[in-house]
Amino acid sequence: MKNNVIIVAGGKGLRMGSDLPKQFMPVGGKPVLMHTIDAFYNFDKNINIILVLPLSHQYYWTQLCKEYSFTVSHRIATGGETRFHSVKNGLDMVDEGIVAVQDGVRPFTSKEMICRCFDASCNYSAVVPVIDSTDSLRCVKANGKSEIADRSQIRLVQTPQVFHVDILKKAYETEYKTTFTDDASVVESIGGEVHLVKGEVTNIKITTPLDLKIGELIVNSI
Repeated sequence: MKNNVIIVAGGKGLRMGSDLPKQFMPVGGKPVLMHTIDAFYNFDKNINIILVLPLSHQYYWTQLCKEYSFTVSHRIATGGETRFHSVKNGLDMVDEGIVAVQDGVRPFTSKEMICRCFDASCNYSAVVPVIDSTDSLRCVKANGKSEIADRSQIRLVQTPQVFHVDILKKAYETEYKTTFTDDASVVESIGGEVHLVKGEVTNIKITTPLDLKIGELIVNSI
């Protein structure tokens, strides 16, 4: 089946304390977003890559591609009001097969992990990579008090989340809810079942200046 990926890159970089959105910041010699695209291109040279960007960022991205001589084939969809609407816009450019949805600022997803997610999609219609929590967790109640949570029952969710295209398109026909925190939650809202696979601790999401420093260490260790 045809492989597709929707890479969502609508962040404004507010937690970076910078005017430059985090997806455009350099790590390992090139912008974060280029690493993310490369990860999927290296997995499948024929994959249909859809990059979702706010309209206001699209010209800057084309200039970056020229500056870094970045030539990996991809198409651009315009971002929406929320991540939900951005993914929905990206889905309009996908026809059939299997589709992954990836955070634009997860640049270090390995080929092995992408293979694991796509391979699992042969048997499951919704696949989500997760890692164990190594920290103790507490659940805060409505009254302000908290109680310990059993971390053995908790998993930390990553991307890419991989779906059969028809299932994800059907899920995104539903009305937007603020409880939709990722694509799996949208699929679950229509009764879809989510299958978990092993993620990677190095599959970090770049959101803070510290993450960029960690990213440099990861790039140098690959």
